[in-house]
Amino acid sequence: MPSWKLTIHAPKGVVSQALDAQDNAVDWDYSIVVSGHEIAEDRPEDWVFEAWLHRRPTKADRATIAALFDGGAPQMVPEKLPDEDWLTLSQQGVDPIRAGPFHVRTPDHAPPEDEWLDLVIPASMAFGTGQHETTAGCLAMLSGLRVSGVNARNIADIGTGTGLLAFGAMALWPGALVTASDIDPICEGVVLDNALTNTVPLGGRTGELLMVVADGMDDPLLQLRGPFDLLIANILAQPLIDLAPDFANSVTAGGHLVLAGLLETQEAAVRAAYRKAGFRLAGRIVNGDWSILWLRRRRSF
Repeated sequence: MPSWKLTIHAPKGVVSQALDAQDNAVDWDYSIVVSGHEIAEDRPEDWVFEAWLHRRPTKADRATIAALFDGGAPQMVPEKLPDEDWLTLSQQGVDPIRAGPFHVRTPDHAPPEDEWLDLVIPASMAFGTGQHETTAGCLAMLSGLRVSGVNARNIADIGTGTGLLAFGAMALWPGALVTASDIDPICEGVVLDNALTNTVPLGGRTGELLMVVADGMDDPLLQLRGPFDLLIANILAQPLIDLAPDFANSVTAGGHLVLAGLLETQEAAVRAAYRKAGFRLAGRIVNGDWSILWLRRRRSF
């Protein structure tokens, strides 16, 4: 089957925002695989955005991709590829990353030879391959919680995408009850496939992962399995602000909240919303332009 690629050269921030927009597109056509990466190590602000298709790009395809960019996409360069495995080609340039004790890679990379927690996430799936600063930052933050002595027994990963952060939490707290959720039904199959790849047990018992399709915390199963002593949400700043009261009702007194998906310039507004909801700042990581927050719910008001 013929394969095509559309290439867009743009600054790092522009590409990152486009990838975020794709992640939050409710009706995204997942036959279009997108990725982004820097052009060279000595040019960290020069990035390339690539869209991979198994068909000749149509006008509608181009419009779908252009809509990810504020004000429309920069120039798109189409390229017909040899009759090869376009999925593997789409993963080239997505190098493994290391965050905390984790080594995150796509299936076309070999596992590490040393003692790392190895996680395999196909780059073509839903948001959360570990390449984005927010996802890598969350893994590092979760590792920091574990090192600091946090003993999480009931964990929720809201907006799970590929399931990566839920898998990471299970590796750090193997005896916990873990629930992953996402508003996008596509993510359910993605998470289940990735769980199989990473030998993550599925089910509703401790040490197993339960996947739920839900809008925020508005789901009977999430409410039944809560409150959680660790809740992870790597989404976007405004939804995080909107969800502050619901998260406060879903986290135990003294429990932990890891928030990501907010730019450092948006941090003050997010922190203000969570102070009002009864949380205090316990730690933060800045990764690139992005802030990752560790908050604790106050035991009393």
